[in-house]
Amino acid sequence: MRVDNLSYQKKVEVHWCGEDGEWHVDEAAYRCTLPDETELWYACIRRPLTSQQSLPGNIRYSVSYECAGRTCWDNNHGLDYKVDADAGVIVYRDVPIQHLFYDPVLQGGKVSLSIDSAVRSSLNAKHVRIHWSTDKWKTSHVTRCFKRPNHWDLVRGSVARNPNRYGWEIWTARLPIHHSYRVEYAIESETDQGVVWDNCHGANYQARRSTLRVLTLNLHCYQEDDQEHKFKQIAQAIQDFQIDLVCLQEVAENWNDGHGDWASNAARLINSFLPLPYHLHTDYSHLGFDKFREGVAILSRHEFSSTDSGYVSDSQDVFDIHARRVVMAQIHVPYFGPVNLFSAHLSWPEDGFYAQFDRTRQWADERHDENVTATLICGDFNIKAGSEAYGHIVNSSEYEDQYLKTVNRPAFDQVYNDRVQNIAEAIGHDGRIDYIFLKKGSRVQSLNGVELFTDHSYGRVSDHTGYYVEFELT
Repeated sequence: MRVDNLSYQKKVEVHWCGEDGEWHVDEAAYRCTLPDETELWYACIRRPLTSQQSLPGNIRYSVSYECAGRTCWDNNHGLDYKVDADAGVIVYRDVPIQHLFYDPVLQGGKVSLSIDSAVRSSLNAKHVRIHWSTDKWKTSHVTRCFKRPNHWDLVRGSVARNPNRYGWEIWTARLPIHHSYRVEYAIESETDQGVVWDNCHGANYQARRSTLRVLTLNLHCYQEDDQEHKFKQIAQAIQDFQIDLVCLQEVAENWNDGHGDWASNAARLINSFLPLPYHLHTDYSHLGFDKFREGVAILSRHEFSSTDSGYVSDSQDVFDIHARRVVMAQIHVPYFGPVNLFSAHLSWPEDGFYAQFDRTRQWADERHDENVTATLICGDFNIKAGSEAYGHIVNSSEYEDQYLKTVNRPAFDQVYNDRVQNIAEAIGHDGRIDYIFLKKGSRVQSLNGVELFTDHSYGRVSDHTGYYVEFELT
């Protein structure tokens, strides 16, 4: 199903019935975003044959899309879509060739990729080939596809024919991608009517290993009502977005005469609500709100190679609110390699930001070598986007604002590439003080960014909203 992305919170369902006339509802799942920014959703419905339950036979179905309090339908103009038993494949679009079962994610450990294509029988295809590359077309390969008469019997246990009565035939190939991070490909068919292509509207199809997903959020030191529910909402978002690395600030635990209280540590509690707990590194900076040890933390889905923490402020007095400690971890992310991550909560510009950022930057630079894939400095910087202090980071020419890059590329280009004098005017009414900064020269690039924990997405869990950015290898 092709779905307009009207909101990050939506529900897509398939309503279907078999020959018994009984209607069923099954949820669809997000598959990928297409080049035109619409989304591809997918539903796979399995009905086992038992002594109490027959197969559904011929089916009819429609699709509902629930979003922002509205429900939209595609029911084929009131006629429903119809598929006969053992139909094989039906392509509803008026195209000569169609890539089938597209999956943009290469599972870890997968060393080959199966490609299936539907070609119109009337074209009398003589050859179907996959043109593909694993290094962004620096080199390329061509793999021949085969038309198997018993395709459906082999892959689905069906007696559907290839070609089928709807005028389509299946051609299949397997690409030896080995342990490549990504593969890009297009499908060519040589027919009686010339050469036809399915190249995803000129963008080519792409499948890659999992992306690197990063979240930063200031927790506001237990100042919200119903704190347990909000911790659970944070854990739910981490689970839903499959976030790899989480940077937290204002991570509180009871002061307990300075000894702390691990049972009340906010990062630990969020971690406890995850189905599979993450690796956790945390440290505190000072007394917060007169009753908490207040600090910063990193949660990682992947194991730490090393961890560290240290004060970047002039003061190291735990009773001084401007005593600021930063935690860092090096994480070996599958297919990415070593990633250095810093979780920071810096002071306001008039209270030490400049020196604190410069010390953090120097520390990060010392830990970044040729073996490190990426260095990220994330957190609450207590500076407004576009301010003079923000310009201090821009002028360092080392770190770039990845959320801005994904959601407002024209402003990013003006600030970081064109180096406009009036940064505030270029950025506009942004309002952020939380950032995900990527060191220039890192071998990753950001794909998209989302502001989480708003009234329209998981609800407010703090006086900050939190920001998520997704990266891929370059």
